[in-house]
Amino acid sequence: MPQRSHGCPWGARAPVNADRGVVDVANEEPHITDIRSGLTNHLSDRDPEETAEWIESFDGLIESEGTERAQYIMRSLLQRAGAKSVQVPMVTTTDYVNTIPVDQEPVFPGNEEVERAYRKWMRWNAAIMVHRAQAPGIGVGGHISTYAGASTLYEVGFNHFFRGQDHPGGGDQIFFQGHASPGMYARAFMEGRLSEEDMDGFRQEKSKEGHALSSYPHPRLMPEFWQFPTVSMGLGPANAIYQAQLNRYVHNRGVKDTSEQQVWAFLGDGEMDEPESRGFLQLAANEKLDNLNFVINCNLQRLDGPVRGNGKIMQELEAFFRGAGWNVIKVVWGREWDNLLDKDADGALVDIMNSTPDGDYQTYKAESGAFVREHFFGKSPETKDMVADMTDQEIWNLKRGGHDYRKVYSAYKAATEHQGQPTVILAQTVKGYGLGTHFEGRNATHQMKKLTLDDLKAFRDHLRIPISDEELEKDPYRPPYYHPGMDAPEIQYMMTRRHSLGGFVPERRNRHTPVKLPDDKAYTGTKRGSGKQEAATTMAFVRLLKDLMRDKEFGKRIVPIIPDEARTFGMDSLFPTAKIYNPNGQNYLSVDRELVLAYKESPQGQILHTGINEGGSTAAFTAVATSYATHGEPMIPVYIFYSMFGFQRTADAFWAAADQMARGFIIGATAGRTTLTGEGLQHADGHSPLLASTNPAVISYDPAFGYEMGHIMRNALERMYGGSHPSPDVMYYINVYNEPIRQPAEPDEVDVEGIVKGIYQAKASTLDHGPRTQLLASGVAVPWAMEAQEMLAQEWGVAADVWSVTSWSELRRDGLDAEEQSFLHPELPERVPFVTQALAGATGPIVAVTDYMKAIPDQIRQFVPNEFATLGADDFGFADTRAAARRYFHIDSASVVVRALQMLAKRGEVDPSVPLAAAKKYDLLNVNAGTTGNAGGDA
Repeated sequence: MPQRSHGCPWGARAPVNADRGVVDVANEEPHITDIRSGLTNHLSDRDPEETAEWIESFDGLIESEGTERAQYIMRSLLQRAGAKSVQVPMVTTTDYVNTIPVDQEPVFPGNEEVERAYRKWMRWNAAIMVHRAQAPGIGVGGHISTYAGASTLYEVGFNHFFRGQDHPGGGDQIFFQGHASPGMYARAFMEGRLSEEDMDGFRQEKSKEGHALSSYPHPRLMPEFWQFPTVSMGLGPANAIYQAQLNRYVHNRGVKDTSEQQVWAFLGDGEMDEPESRGFLQLAANEKLDNLNFVINCNLQRLDGPVRGNGKIMQELEAFFRGAGWNVIKVVWGREWDNLLDKDADGALVDIMNSTPDGDYQTYKAESGAFVREHFFGKSPETKDMVADMTDQEIWNLKRGGHDYRKVYSAYKAATEHQGQPTVILAQTVKGYGLGTHFEGRNATHQMKKLTLDDLKAFRDHLRIPISDEELEKDPYRPPYYHPGMDAPEIQYMMTRRHSLGGFVPERRNRHTPVKLPDDKAYTGTKRGSGKQEAATTMAFVRLLKDLMRDKEFGKRIVPIIPDEARTFGMDSLFPTAKIYNPNGQNYLSVDRELVLAYKESPQGQILHTGINEGGSTAAFTAVATSYATHGEPMIPVYIFYSMFGFQRTADAFWAAADQMARGFIIGATAGRTTLTGEGLQHADGHSPLLASTNPAVISYDPAFGYEMGHIMRNALERMYGGSHPSPDVMYYINVYNEPIRQPAEPDEVDVEGIVKGIYQAKASTLDHGPRTQLLASGVAVPWAMEAQEMLAQEWGVAADVWSVTSWSELRRDGLDAEEQSFLHPELPERVPFVTQALAGATGPIVAVTDYMKAIPDQIRQFVPNEFATLGADDFGFADTRAAARRYFHIDSASVVVRALQMLAKRGEVDPSVPLAAAKKYDLLNVNAGTTGNAGGDA
C-alpha cells in the first residue's frame, strides 16, 4: 500500500474528489439519475489522509501506465474483493464523460476533411428535399432536424463500417432511424443512385410514381432500397435483436456463414421509452449477441420536448443496458473538451457535467457561447477560470460527442471488436444541428419542415455550399440541390469507400436460393382423416407440420416459433427430434430426460422457443420470414400462438412484417369464442380474423378439417416460393381449434379450388324434396352446421346444404376486386365474384354461423343474392362448457335450425308456427339445454 509519509510509487498528485460517480450502493441504492450520489456517500472515512494517498497512487498509475492498465488493476481488485467477501456495490452508471479514454482512441483511418465536405453536401440536400416538399400546392411534410443532428453517426458508419451485400463476409443489416430517412436519400443522390427528379418525389408516391421516395424506410414501397421498416417506434430495436439472433441461428444450423455480419440499429433516446425498445434486451445478452450494435442518438429531445428535462437520459440508459448485460459505450463530448477535462484535476468540471440536467443542456445549444460561459462554466470558480482565456465563440464550438468523427469512430471500432456481449453506443447530439437558431435544440424542431430565406442563407453559409443569394432568392420554395459531379475527388473518395465495404447501403435484394417444395407425399396424412379417433384441427396441423419437416430438402427450412405453450398445442413431440434452439446448448440435466418427449436444447436446434413473449415471437417471425431477402436463404416461419394474443396484442408488429414483405405462416391456435371452454374472457377469441383482415398482406383462413388445411398450406407454399405468383410476399393466418372431432377423409372429388378461394360445398342435402336452405359455416362451426343439417331433414323435412367457408376475408377481397373492376373499367365484361358464382345455383335463404362475432361472416353479405342471416358470438367471452356457451350466444346447432325455419316461414315455405315450436322443442333460451360440442381437448 502507499506509504503515508513517502508518497506513492508513481508520483503523488493533488487529492481528487472521491465522491464522484453515479452508482447503486448496496442496500441503499439512489435513483439512477441522481448524479450527486456516489460510491462513498453512505460510508464514513476514518482516515481521509490515507484515502487521498490511495487515490493519488491510482492517478499516478494512470499517468504512468495509461487507462488500459488501470482498468485491469481495478478489475483485479474488484475480483479479489469478491473473493474476500468485501462488499462492493455494482456500478450501473459512470461519470458523464466519454467511456473510451483519449489514450485508448484509435487513429482515425479516413480523410476527415474530405468526409466532412460531402457530409455537408448531404446535410444540405437532405434539408432541401424536405423544404421543397413543402412548396405551395404540395405541403406533404417531412423531418429536417433528426438527420441534421445524426449525420456524423451515419457517415462514420457509411465510410468505415457498414458492409454492403457484395462484401466477402456478407452484408450488414442496418435499421435506420425512421425520421432520418432524408439523409439516406441525400447520400443516395450523391452516389448517383437517385436523381433530382427522384428527390422531388419525396412523399408523393402516386403523383410522382416512378420517381417517388417513401416518407420513411418502407421496403414494400421501395423494395430495392429499404430493408427494414423502423418508424413505428420501438419495433426497430425489437426486430434488430431478433435479426441478430436469426443471423446466429442460420449460422449454427449450417444454413449460411454469418460470422462476420453485424446488425446495427439507429434509435432515438425518446424512442427508448417504448416498452418494445427495452423489453427484449435480455435475449441479446443471454445469447451473447456480439454481432449487435445499438446506436442511440441522444439529442435529449423527443417529439415535443425534452426526454428527461429534470434528469439525464444517457445515464438512465447506461444503467438500464448495463444492468441488462450489455456493453455500454458513451460518446458524450467532442475532442474540444479533451484539454479541459485533462486540466480538471479537482473534478469540478465533471461534477458540473454530472449535475446538469438535460433540460439545461438543451437550452445551452439554443442560446450562445456567452450564455454557456455564465450558466455552465460559471457554476464554480474553478471551471470559470478554466475557460477564462477562451472566447465566447470557442466555448460555443465545444461540440457534443456525436458530432465528432474521431469519437464516433472509436466507439464503433470498440463495439465491433467487443466479444461476448451486445453493445449500445449512447451518443450525445444536438437535434437540428447546424440548421440555425430557429431549429437547433428547439422544442418544436421535430415539427419544423421548411426554412425561411434567412435560414437558407445561414445554413448555406454554415455548410459553405457554393450557391449564390440570387439562386436562393429566385424561388425560396425551391432552392437548388448541390452535387459537384461524379468526377469530383470527394465523390470519388466516397465511392471508393463504399466499393471497399461491399457496395451501397441501404439496398434490398430479392434473389435467393431456389426452394424445392415438398411433393404429394408430405400431404397424404391430412387426406386420410383421423379414422375412429378424434383429433382437433390443431393436432391435424401438427401432424402436417411434422410431415413437412421430414422432407429431406425442404424440412430444414421450416422454423417453428413457439411461445411458452408448446404442450398446449401438442407440439412438445417436436422437442426430442427438432430440438429447441439455444446457442449455449443444454448445460443442465433435464428433469424429463428419460421420457420419450424429453425437453432438449441445442445450438443446432430448429425450434425457436421464445418464452412468454408474443412481441418477441413476432419479431422472430419477421426476421425468419424475410431471410429470403436479408440472407438470400428462404426460411419458412411457422409461428403458433394463443389466437387471442396474436393480432390483438401485436398487430402493429405484423403490419411492420407486411412492410418488410414477410412470407410465412401465422397459426392462431385455441381459436374461437366458445371452443376454449374454461379459460374465460381474456382468452376467448371471437374477433382475430376481423383484425387480420385489416392487414392487406395477411391471407386469412378458418379451415374445418385437416384435408382443407393441407390444400391451404400447399397453395401457400406455392404462392410464396413456387416462383410464379405476382404477389408472393404474404403471410398466411390459419385458425386452428382444440376441440377434438373425427376428422373426415378427403372426399374423392374434393373442390380444391373452392377450398383455396374460400368456399366449397362440404355436404349436400340428401333430401330431394321440401323447402331448402343453405348453411354456411367455417372452422369448428362446420360440424355443428352438419348436425343442424340432419336435424332440419329428420325433424322438420327441410333440405339444407352445408358449405365450408375456409376464408370469409378472401371472398370479400375477391368481391371488392370485382366491384372495383366494374367501376373503373365499365368497358370490360362484368366479373362475377367467386362466392356469387359458387352460390349461384343454391336456393333458399342462407344462415351463416361461426364461433366468431357476426361481423366476420357479414363480410360477404353484399355478394350473396340470397336472403342472409348471421349467427355469431358477439360480446365478451366467458368460462363455461362449450355446449352452454354456444347456446348462450345462439350459435349452436339448435339455434341454426330455428333461424333457418324462421327465414323459411317468412318466405311462406313452412308454416308460421314451426319456428316457435322448434324453439320450444329445443328450449332455446335455456343455456343448460345446449348439446353442441364435447368436453374433450386441453385448454
